[in-house]
Amino acid sequence: MISAQGYADAVRPVLDRLVDASADAIGAAADLIATSLRTGGVLQAFGAGHSEAFAAELVARAGGLVPTNRLSLHDLVLHGDAPRDVLADPKLERDPAVAHQLYELAAPQPQDVFVVASQSGINGSVVELATLVTGRGHPLIAVTSVAHTARVAPRHPSGRRLADLADVVLDNGAPYGDALLPLEGGGAVCAVSSVTAALLAQLLTAEVVRRFHQAGEVPPIYLSANVPGGDEHNHALESRYAGRLRRTA
Repeated sequence: MISAQGYADAVRPVLDRLVDASADAIGAAADLIATSLRTGGVLQAFGAGHSEAFAAELVARAGGLVPTNRLSLHDLVLHGDAPRDVLADPKLERDPAVAHQLYELAAPQPQDVFVVASQSGINGSVVELATLVTGRGHPLIAVTSVAHTARVAPRHPSGRRLADLADVVLDNGAPYGDALLPLEGGGAVCAVSSVTAALLAQLLTAEVVRRFHQAGEVPPIYLSANVPGGDEHNHALESRYAGRLRRTA
């Protein structure tokens, strides 16, 4: 039976498996991020479609890392000169040319590290951004469904997937098609990749902070803006990265 309890029962073992299976990859990814941030770098996070939720989980939130940017297809309008109606195109994330615009708008520095999330890992903007990032010498961490990406054909002209280009691949543990509960007669409901991506983001944050502590350094962490002193604390840390962090509503 499809129910809230049924979904909860199905998702718990997925989360447990993810924690156990991803420990080594999380550690390797945290090493890349910590090295970048400790040398003045910024974490640049991108996800198209619902994978935007992963980037949002890493960027500009209470208890999270300050030197972070969220790249989004909306940047084409908010920070670039694209007309607003470009965002109405449901196939925009399939366009490889978009990646070059996003990269230029982000204006990353050489020490910046990129985290790119995509359930399928096959769309043009995602694979092109990964190609561009690695070609410019940035470390790249991919968040994708290994089960899904292996079963679908790449849409990028190179024939490559996001996972093919990354220094570290974090498997989000979601099944092919993302939805977890099968329906009678075919199909499934209740996606899981956003839930597992949020967990991966927080596991990454915890391990990056642990590396700062191991080095005897204070990690640059946000306080909630809704507690006394939060704004002052956060603005002081953001000032270290003047002109490099984009904070939009």
